[in-house]
Amino acid sequence: MSTATAPVERKRPMTKEERKVILASSAGTIFEWYDFYLYGSLAAIIGAQFFSSFPEATRNVFALLAFAAGFLVRPFGALVFGRLGDLVGRKYTFLITILIMGISTFVVGLLPSYETIGWLAPVTLIALRMLQGLALGGEYGGAVVYVAEHAPNGRRGYFTSWIQTTATLGLLLSLMVILSVRTYVGEDAFKSWGWRIPFLLSIFLLGISVWIRLQMEESPAFKK
Repeated sequence: MSTATAPVERKRPMTKEERKVILASSAGTIFEWYDFYLYGSLAAIIGAQFFSSFPEATRNVFALLAFAAGFLVRPFGALVFGRLGDLVGRKYTFLITILIMGISTFVVGLLPSYETIGWLAPVTLIALRMLQGLALGGEYGGAVVYVAEHAPNGRRGYFTSWIQTTATLGLLLSLMVILSVRTYVGEDAFKSWGWRIPFLLSIFLLGISVWIRLQMEESPAFKK
């Protein structure tokens, strides 16, 4: 007795459209990971800016807890934006998540310190971190689904594996920007105000990412 199987397309190279799908999905996700990792890389400096009323050890703990808040809400972001993607389409859900992430990151760069606005500074910072976590939770799962829905039979694992590389590339990009700014402005200036520059630069990456996402086609599975 024979078993029917779906046709497998393992040998042919990627088409131009398939490469575009992977590039568009990966580029946006790299940007979101860049935004997410900026905070982790600068946690000690951010702790001194937004939790300055506490001893150094305590402020570092609070800074890391704020970083963890972004991870804690990621599952909720996946649930909310996953469902939204089913309702309105992957393309527009991608635009929403990337705008939330980009704007939240930019606002972190503008946010006054504890010395200026008191307890509103850390509360707002944590709220922004949670928004980033929600956006990344929706973005990462949505990117995998979007690519999988465009992938030919037998190559979904290969196509979606490209999305996994975005976390590493986002981390490397954030470290490169931080090191470049730190070298250019000097250590003292970086701790005082220069740490904001990598966050503010994200607005340019946001513009590029939105433009890329606007060129994307809707998922074929959603069109059906």
